[in-house]
Amino acid sequence: MLYQLFHYFKFLIRSTNQHGVHSPFVYKLVTKCFYDRSSFTDYRKLKDYKKSLLKNKSKTFITDLGHGSRVTKNSTRKVSQIAFHSGTKFKRAKLLYRLTNYFKSNTVLELGTSLGLGTQAMHLGNPESKITTIEGCPNISNFTKQEFQKLGLKNIDMLVGDFSNVIPKLNKPNYDLIFFDGNHSKEATLKYFNELVLKANNDSVLIFDDIYWSKGMTEAWNAIKNHEKVTVSIDTFFWGIIFFRKEQVKEHFTIRV
Repeated sequence: MLYQLFHYFKFLIRSTNQHGVHSPFVYKLVTKCFYDRSSFTDYRKLKDYKKSLLKNKSKTFITDLGHGSRVTKNSTRKVSQIAFHSGTKFKRAKLLYRLTNYFKSNTVLELGTSLGLGTQAMHLGNPESKITTIEGCPNISNFTKQEFQKLGLKNIDMLVGDFSNVIPKLNKPNYDLIFFDGNHSKEATLKYFNELVLKANNDSVLIFDDIYWSKGMTEAWNAIKNHEKVTVSIDTFFWGIIFFRKEQVKEHFTIRV
């Protein structure tokens, strides 16, 4: 927690809004997507699903293949606890919605389905998108799949297993958007990035959750944004976002969202 607070203060000092951005591509992204204050009707669906999960007191056995919860080490947890502590925050879900809507991402890969809050946001942002989402815990995956059926969400392929085993079997040649929201460790994040960067196209966007989760995650983020194929990186503190646009001069941005 102290690590995150320290880096948050550093973030506030060096961050800017659209007025500090000189790249036309990033300026448009910030003003038309990040700072879009429209009241999309789909936001109500995002909020209602989150509320239903927070009210769900049923328990499930957790198989945790990542770094686990900072709140509890219990293997059996209530759905409401998972939704409160681990689920995608409403503000971030809305941004995921706007990003998939803005970029019209046709193929999406998500590492870490959990209760599907992020998956739902990306689906609603572009219902035509083909989403592949991977969850390590079979019980969580089964629960979320049933919830998706209730919500009427389609075009979602849910895979179960360790990311290291599932990623090599992915059959799509590339993805327009990849959301890294699973194993929050330096080694795993870099491993998955190095495997999936091969499936990125010129217009792909990759999003990394919790880049200030730990010293290791921040080191992973710094290595990723300096990768030779990355031309644009955006640090929003809670997410790190990268692009591979060859027509773009390499630049790093720190943006308040």
